[in-house]
Amino acid sequence: MLIATHLTKTYQTPAGNLTVLDDVSLSLGAGESACVMGPSGSGKSTLLYILGGLEPPSRGSVELSGVNPYSLTADALAAFRNRDVGFVLQDHCLLPQCTVLENVLVPTLVGQADAGAADRATALLRQVGLADRLHHRPAELSGGEKQRAAIARALIRSPRLILCDEPTGNLDADTAATVADLLIAMHAAHQAIMLVVTHSDALGARFARRWTMNRGRLAV
Repeated sequence: MLIATHLTKTYQTPAGNLTVLDDVSLSLGAGESACVMGPSGSGKSTLLYILGGLEPPSRGSVELSGVNPYSLTADALAAFRNRDVGFVLQDHCLLPQCTVLENVLVPTLVGQADAGAADRATALLRQVGLADRLHHRPAELSGGEKQRAAIARALIRSPRLILCDEPTGNLDADTAATVADLLIAMHAAHQAIMLVVTHSDALGARFARRWTMNRGRLAV
């Protein structure tokens, strides 16, 4: 289960303190999904970064399956992110020098050797419709294909939590709909917790649980 309690994030600026998140609390159980909608600058991405162990809150706490990532050592926190959190970003962030298969395998290169990783990556790429693109490089893919590869990469470690930051933001309407279908289908198959932040009304409408963020406050 994901539990966020009274999360606040404040930055010091020359003009004074800037509060980006203001007393945000939420919870999601295994297999549940939700989206957060709101204007640019409302704090949506900051919320994802805190939930994913990338940015500590100024106040409040996060727990995923009973673990507070910010109580861990730096090495343990890095391992937590690699093992328990899958990120899908607006920019796919694929390594241009690597093939699609190699990109999906990148998260498995940290820590202990994973003998079954290549087979799992190949199976995931089949599931996302890229069986014939395993050995292509990102420059040879369409935008939608790159995002499908990014979804496979996010799932390679079977994470407990999938965090998506504007996953269809760079895609045309038809491709965005295809990627949205895929995200929802893969979430259902893997039964992870999934939280999506988006400006897209079309993507937001796909979720039964829709929350709104404005000026750092979350309406659940």
